[in-house]
Amino acid sequence: MTHNQQEIVTKDFSRFGHRERELAEELLKAWRVQGLPDEFYNEEVEIFLNMHSGYVFLSNCEYQVAMMNDDKLEIFYTDFETGEEGFFEDLSKEAQSRINNNITEGE
Repeated sequence: MTHNQQEIVTKDFSRFGHRERELAEELLKAWRVQGLPDEFYNEEVEIFLNMHSGYVFLSNCEYQVAMMNDDKLEIFYTDFETGEEGFFEDLSKEAQSRINNNITEGE
């Protein structure tokens, strides 16, 4: 993909600005110190930047997303039924319930 095409998500560090590289450093440090979140698969983990939101995050082969929530590395969830996104405690009760059901079904 060329740079003049509309790319929403990139892992090309040449496209990360100073702020985004600092956020990537924080992610790597949190991963080293805290480990990955419990439900986050440690397979094919890469760092990405969403060019529209400015979010810097980890993602894996299962398309799970982990981001910094203040000073803690946490999973950033998407409720695919409604499109609601956020850290678990920020989601509606309905989305939390659906996500909990999906986690238990996957065990």
